[in-house]
Amino acid sequence: MHNGAGRRGMWLWAAALAVYAFLYLPLLIVIVYSFNDSRLNAEWVGFTWHWYDVLLHDEDMLAAAGNSLFIAVVSSFSATVLGTMAGIAMYRYKMKVLTFMVMAPVAMPEILLGVSLLLFFIQVLNLTLGMLSIVLAHITFSIGFVAIVVRTSLAGLDESMFEAARDSGASPWETFRYITFPLILPGVIAGGLMAFTLSLDDFVITFFTAGVGVSTLPLRIYSMIKIAVTPEVNAVSTLLMLLTLTIIVLASRIAPNVLRFKT
Repeated sequence: MHNGAGRRGMWLWAAALAVYAFLYLPLLIVIVYSFNDSRLNAEWVGFTWHWYDVLLHDEDMLAAAGNSLFIAVVSSFSATVLGTMAGIAMYRYKMKVLTFMVMAPVAMPEILLGVSLLLFFIQVLNLTLGMLSIVLAHITFSIGFVAIVVRTSLAGLDESMFEAARDSGASPWETFRYITFPLILPGVIAGGLMAFTLSLDDFVITFFTAGVGVSTLPLRIYSMIKIAVTPEVNAVSTLLMLLTLTIIVLASRIAPNVLRFKT
């Protein structure tokens, strides 16, 4: 009996290691080859910082990175405000229609959302595709993620605190300002960081809504790998990966329970 349990444990560990290797080994290879002193990824030649230095002097890459950061900051701030309001409404009113409308962009395939936003901007709003259309598109798909986190934060609070505030004569605004918002603030910040990360990494929806003449970091990387996966691509991918992981770790430190989606 004891030996059987031990063998099952070994198989589970082996399966877990195989899954982790499948998930993270490709990322590790990208990081390692970003330091390869060769223009080709065929073999390891030697260690170098050269490709990171090339990135610092690549004006097109810096412009794309600047666009990505600007879009991520503006869209994540807007999505945080709107997503917080939506999350509070979902928690207070328990309306299935409202929850469905907020959550639909989260569950919808990105390519479908990108095409629908493209048609909406061009045919309904008569909007010229560019920075504004990308920001609006990123706000659209980020609101649902922020609303989920905020709603989860509210679900973990004790309802008696709000009842006590109302019994003491506090108005709905005073209850929100002095009790509700401070308590859900970690969730709001975590939701905003998630929205920032999603915006920074997004490729599919950005591809459909960018138009001509505006490029972001994911679009720039895609244009580069059409020719070949060079060490410069590996270097910029490594930096983007580190930035994304840093934000995720920061969000998990701010609101660990919220990011586990506890109810």
